[in-house]
Amino acid sequence: MGSIDARSQEVELLLGVMDRASLEALAIEKIRAHRRQIESDQLVYEEWVRASEDTTVSAMVLQTMQDEYLARQDKADQLQEELSELVDTLGYVPDVPEDETDQAVSTSPDL
Repeated sequence: MGSIDARSQEVELLLGVMDRASLEALAIEKIRAHRRQIESDQLVYEEWVRASEDTTVSAMVLQTMQDEYLARQDKADQLQEELSELVDTLGYVPDVPEDETDQAVSTSPDL
């Protein structure tokens, strides 16, 4: 927990010197990072579940996959904490425009 407290203090110091536009840009960046993290974690989880159903996968491999997933959950928790502090400081959740990769995937020509 000590590293989380130290990180919170660092974030608070950083936030104290940023203007609102910079805070919003940082919050949008963190929201996008959090979304990517969740998507990536879901893929790791699904692979772990598939592997656990495969009787040819060794217990050691399954344990490694579980450890990876749990480590990712810890990282996601830290990212969520940082994002929460940003949003609290900003006072609102900013609108997150689609980034270029989202637009490329979600944009289709009208027929």
